Amino acid sequence: MTDKNSTAGSRLAALIATSALGLAAAHAGAATIAYVSNADSHDIYVLQLNGDGSVNLVDKVDTGSTVMPLALSPDHKYLYASLRGQPYSVVSYAIDPKSGKLQALSKAPLADNMANIATDHTGRYLFAASYSGNKISVNAIGSDGVVQTPPLAVIPTGKNAHSVQVDPDNAFLFASNLGSDVILQYRFDVASGKVTPNAPPSVATKAGAGPRHFVFSPDKRFVYSTNELDATVNTYAYDRQAGTLTLQATDSALPEGFKSNEQLAAADLHLTPDGRFLYASERTSNTLTGYRVDAATGKLSRILNIPTETQPRGFNIDPQGRYLLAVGQQAGLSSYAIDPASGALKPLFRYTLGRNPNWVEIIDLP
Repeated sequence: MTDKNSTAGSRLAALIATSALGLAAAHAGAATIAYVSNADSHDIYVLQLNGDGSVNLVDKVDTGSTVMPLALSPDHKYLYASLRGQPYSVVSYAIDPKSGKLQALSKAPLADNMANIATDHTGRYLFAASYSGNKISVNAIGSDGVVQTPPLAVIPTGKNAHSVQVDPDNAFLFASNLGSDVILQYRFDVASGKVTPNAPPSVATKAGAGPRHFVFSPDKRFVYSTNELDATVNTYAYDRQAGTLTLQATDSALPEGFKSNEQLAAADLHLTPDGRFLYASERTSNTLTGYRVDAATGKLSRILNIPTETQPRGFNIDPQGRYLLAVGQQAGLSSYAIDPASGALKPLFRYTLGRNPNWVEIIDLP
């Protein structure tokens, strides 16, 4: 992995030293901005992603508590941050359209300690999933982008709800339950925010797999999900009319021949915007695995497995599909160039950010 600076201190110094340049570039024209939450230093880094895959520090926002999952509004005007220190809450931020900087608008209580948050596709509702509380919640979002309280609904789930999101048509809601080895299936009414069980109400994984994060393919025909506890990726066929998933295949997210006495820990996954390549992170082997996606069948074919940051809990891909930014809970941030033909990842730059970086969101400013 290419390291552009010799020590952690110099990497951080170099990042901070270029912050004025990053801000000037953001003002000069449309920019690509990455938001990285750092749980243990209680802050969000606002980074400009440059044309060579490097980043500049635009701002650092103190959240005052353990900040982890982030979610963007569909119009990219607002960022939501879940605070996992008591009292459990969500901060609504306005995004400056010129610089990408964040302005705190409100701090509202959430129903529990939320491991994952997401908006619906209208930006009128915020969903949240509680791993420790075994529940999901629905909150309204006002026209000013602020999350409203009390929640419209708090819904008990199976064990360890880990992620929650609507389908691309905004008609169905899904929630992974890591401890119960199911993905729950709901109907979603956008007029009222009401959530009701679908039929069937869930789809099962292999026992002990532990479903975690999931993504929909751009053509809305497939869903891919990491299974944390056996470090695999599931492929599901998606029925848009019924709002149901059907398991098709399971692929490993581990290096060939990898063995460990530690618990496996697959984490995040993301598709390139064109849907041709899928990447998944695994925290015990500290690797990223890449797959080529068959457009007709959704089948995954492994193309790479490479070492990355230590405990890579989160990563993301820029909206143009050019770069992948990965963060490690015990390390920092690495940027990679994505080969558009092969899907190969080329390491470019590495930085130290705050303590326990764990979540990445990336947008293009207007």
